[in-house]
Amino acid sequence: MLLIDSTYNSPAWIPGKHTQTILPAFRKVKGVHYNRERISTFDQDFLDLDWSSIGSSRLVILSHGVEGNTYQGYMMGMTKTLNRAGWDALAWNFRSCSGEMNNKVRFYHAGSSEDLDWVIKHALKQRKYKEIALIGFSLGGCHTLKLLGEQRNSLPSEISKALVFSTPCDLKACVQELSFGVNRMIYLKRFLISLKNKLSIKKKQFPDLLSHLNVQQIQCFEDFDNNFTAPLWGYKNAHDYYEHCSCKQNISDIRIPTLIINAQNDPFLHPDCNPIKECRNNAWVNLELPVEGGHLGFMLTTINGHYWSEDRALEFLKTG
Repeated sequence: MLLIDSTYNSPAWIPGKHTQTILPAFRKVKGVHYNRERISTFDQDFLDLDWSSIGSSRLVILSHGVEGNTYQGYMMGMTKTLNRAGWDALAWNFRSCSGEMNNKVRFYHAGSSEDLDWVIKHALKQRKYKEIALIGFSLGGCHTLKLLGEQRNSLPSEISKALVFSTPCDLKACVQELSFGVNRMIYLKRFLISLKNKLSIKKKQFPDLLSHLNVQQIQCFEDFDNNFTAPLWGYKNAHDYYEHCSCKQNISDIRIPTLIINAQNDPFLHPDCNPIKECRNNAWVNLELPVEGGHLGFMLTTINGHYWSEDRALEFLKTG
């Protein structure tokens, strides 16, 4: 591992981790026109994929964060940057995140890397790409790192490198960080509104399976995971789920050039989410910890302008 000295400096006019996190969430990106494709999954569900193709032989697959989608500013900004640099981009929506509820009782969680694997296989089947890179944001970073470790000996040869931003490599530490103070009032509240709304829809879809679920009693991620995620995915409880699905444990098995970028002032990430120890003995994985940037921020000049994360991605894709 190399612990890379980061070149990122946040603009002076947006001081503080919360400002650096919240303002980029309002970013608007023009000039990206997706072509949507719906594919069936291995378990008779569906995934909605958004392609932005320029006829390249190289592809980047982009994975978004919790309760995000392909129209987030960071997804569209990266897509636009990649197209300009000569890459096709495939941004995919997690189950339930494309604007239409999925068909199964389960949707996604931090360890559900099998959907990313399905998307990769579909992309390789559809088009003859010579090179595919993976970029993950937040929870999408978890899926990316987990998949790379799980498929140490079976990863398609076309997968050349991977880059993840703002990734909670330790789920328990991240959940605890979001459970108190300003984080609870701002970020956790927003996530729970969205997730609880989905649970209400799922209760109507599957009354026999979810009749026991009291949606209004869910007040934090641990409640959500104890009552929904863990039982539906076969874990004993939330802590068992966090232990088995934290991507920290997969990092030592990664065997392609990989870069993890987490801001030191990310309000979502406890220091335990920065996998220094796990990366130390793996020459394939480098870690970059900018002092600032917030969560999925990394703004350069203006909210709607170009972002440092996009420049850094291109630099990494060129050099590895």
